[in-house]
Amino acid sequence: MPPVTNHLIDLIPRKDRGTLLASCDRVQLGMEQVLCEPGITARYVYFPLEGFISLITSIDGKPVLEVGMIGAEGMLGAQIAMGVQVSPLYAVVQGAGSAWRMPANEFRAELARNAALQLCIGRYVYVVMGQLATSAGCLRFHNISNRLARWLLMTQDRARKDSFYITHHFLAYMLGVRRVGITNTAGDLQRRGFIEYTRGEITILDRRGLQGVACSCYEADRQKYADILH
Repeated sequence: MPPVTNHLIDLIPRKDRGTLLASCDRVQLGMEQVLCEPGITARYVYFPLEGFISLITSIDGKPVLEVGMIGAEGMLGAQIAMGVQVSPLYAVVQGAGSAWRMPANEFRAELARNAALQLCIGRYVYVVMGQLATSAGCLRFHNISNRLARWLLMTQDRARKDSFYITHHFLAYMLGVRRVGITNTAGDLQRRGFIEYTRGEITILDRRGLQGVACSCYEADRQKYADILH
């Protein structure tokens, strides 16, 4: 089994990595735990090791739509590197797991003296900006089947396993569609043998088949990340 790591931290030279981790605590993130809310000062940054975090935008103060996802490839709280203390989005744990947690003030101090960390986080912010733009276009132009397949692949990548728990209600909430639309689309993917879905437990049976259904946004995001954060 591969070691449990965070890719951004792995990109930093060993000496700088040790300094960074000395200020971190390893914590467990629980399902549906809210890590930050829009307009609220962030107390910590998180580098997930397992599981994943959904980034959710709000309208009229209510969370309504997922616009991004963070797993072991990224971090929560990157806006602090740009001098912004408050979060622009809700961050909710949708796949339980562990993470390195670092106080925001110590993260700022580490950024000030760690050029390698500055470069890495700057590149990551660029990638996230591109992913958010992709998400907006995907919502507008791609159908539910394309987007559900993309979301399942993204979740599998970050969960690092083939099975995970998710309800129709949450999927509808994340994709910004009516629940009946998710029911019909998930049922179609199951009939085609791509997934198995029972009482909220989804198992990916045919990843290649899902990739054939997913919109081009999935591969475009993966390539963008690989090109910038290699």
